[in-house]
Amino acid sequence: MTNPADDASFAGGAAPAVTGRHHAPAEHGAHAGHAHDELSFWRKYIFSVDHKVIGIQYLVTGLVFLLVGFSMMLLMRWQLAYPGQPIPVIGKLLHGIRIGEAFITPDGAMKPDFYNSLGAMHGTLMVFLGVVPVAFGAFGNYLVPLMIGAPDMSFPKLNMMSYWTNFLGSVMMISSFLLPGGAAKSGWTSYSPLASIADQPGTLGIPDAWPILFTGQTWWILSMVFMITSSLLGSVNIIVTVVQLRAPGMTWMRLPVLVWVQFITAYLLLLAFPPLESAAIMQFMDRVFNTSFFSPEGLIVSGLPLEKGGGGSVLLWQHLFWFLAHPEVYVLILPAIGIVAEIIANNTRKPLWSYKSLVFSAAAVGVLSFMVWAHHMYLTGMGIKIAAFFQTTTVLISIPSVVIVTALLISLWGGSIRFTVPMLFAVAFLPMFGIGGLTGIPLAFNSISLLLHDTYYVISHFHYVVAPGTIFALFAGVYYWFPKAVGRKLNDFWGRVHFFGSFICMNGIFMPMFLQGMGGMHRRWYDGGATYELAKPLLHYNVVISWSAFGLLLFQIPFIINFIYSAFKGPKASDNPWHATTLEWNTPTPPGHGNFTGPVTVYRGPNEYSVPGAARDYSPQWEAKA
Repeated sequence: MTNPADDASFAGGAAPAVTGRHHAPAEHGAHAGHAHDELSFWRKYIFSVDHKVIGIQYLVTGLVFLLVGFSMMLLMRWQLAYPGQPIPVIGKLLHGIRIGEAFITPDGAMKPDFYNSLGAMHGTLMVFLGVVPVAFGAFGNYLVPLMIGAPDMSFPKLNMMSYWTNFLGSVMMISSFLLPGGAAKSGWTSYSPLASIADQPGTLGIPDAWPILFTGQTWWILSMVFMITSSLLGSVNIIVTVVQLRAPGMTWMRLPVLVWVQFITAYLLLLAFPPLESAAIMQFMDRVFNTSFFSPEGLIVSGLPLEKGGGGSVLLWQHLFWFLAHPEVYVLILPAIGIVAEIIANNTRKPLWSYKSLVFSAAAVGVLSFMVWAHHMYLTGMGIKIAAFFQTTTVLISIPSVVIVTALLISLWGGSIRFTVPMLFAVAFLPMFGIGGLTGIPLAFNSISLLLHDTYYVISHFHYVVAPGTIFALFAGVYYWFPKAVGRKLNDFWGRVHFFGSFICMNGIFMPMFLQGMGGMHRRWYDGGATYELAKPLLHYNVVISWSAFGLLLFQIPFIINFIYSAFKGPKASDNPWHATTLEWNTPTPPGHGNFTGPVTVYRGPNEYSVPGAARDYSPQWEAKA
């Protein structure tokens, strides 16, 4: 139940003028007081249409796949640090599995094809099965309706379909390891023509008569089609919900920053994913039906001319893929920025500096992200004029990014900062994201990118944005909204252990990679560079990086135990434990059917902290002005 002050806000004060098409959840809120038929376990928790349950489903499955993808990286790191040596504990176990014999030697060492599969699947799982479902699917589904005063998403059944489409694609993706020949080996970018001809029957232990439809690379493509469809359904739902279901008084400039960035992210997905989905279907046709959308004339494989194909363009795949994949980078970043913005405002007890600059810069990033994709393709010989255009737009997109980070940094100035666990992760996001962004600027230029392309410098740059950057923000969000979603608090001590251990190990992994990349170490060397003379002065970094990765796994154990234990046994949380101002804290804990217990009206902006003359240091959006 809400507190007396909250109830008074419903009765007191005149409702502000409402512009645009808004839906007040008053009827739904009143209806929430009536008795409802008890739903079965399957309808309530599995095939639910409640946006909150779907958000939790996305969160749990996304975190699981992040752990699985991280585990694949650990196997790769062992091979890079100790090339050719048996994998401890599980090496012989993997060989004992029938399907693993083609990839693991009898003594438990990794073969090159298995390393390639791990590389392709690690990137795919972390981005498409992990970060996007958590950042957009979990936080977007759970928080957007609550933050705008809506009873649910606009299309609840479509929302359920979005999750289960994603889940089906995820299960197909991970189960491809069990197919003859194993999972995809063409990288997470699935470049043609390699991806079009990989895993042919008669190779890598695949029987001659085995259908190409049931091979790892084909399942990768089909899985991507399912996950892309899921994201399209989810993005339509977010857009319509924000436009149509805002509570009275929730004007555009009163939306929380998190809602804004989810709204912009939904547009990125809606516009950028269809080209990749069409490309995936074309690549599927090339593999299964011998078309030649991406297969060029005169293709030679292993010294022999390829019989099928002709007339296609391998660069067409790269254009279609990167037209999605660069906006996809901001699909990962923008929700993280929204989470960090909400937490910083709450824990500095002051409004965000230049709220409008944050919002407009996020929108500018979204627009410019569609104009920079070919900076991934400098080595394809596009021509000087085209390269110059993409150099210019890549530098331009750094401007709104710098505005966003600057606004968040200035928001810390003069604040009465509370170093809660969510705040620790949120503040750590800023320098980590800053390192990732600044080290990306040299890659904007053609001449430098030619030297650093496909080296560990690029790996480190990208991972500083996504790993200690975005994933830290996601952890901050989990710690911050866990009490509202579950009704119980996470343990602070183990949260701090999780943060400090992860912070040290993350930098131990990715900082040495800059040195390796500038020394010319290639990202795809199966033996970590042991057989290359130029890499020998840099090989000792492989051991440092690998043991930092193993340490990072160790520091995730407190989080996993804390998460599971606190969900059932943690201290109970109040409705507004952080003394926050946005609408989700005006619901019961955890929110019930319909979210709110009465009509919702919004009277002010999202982050009004320490307002002069106010009785408290926070002025919630739902309380009428005196």
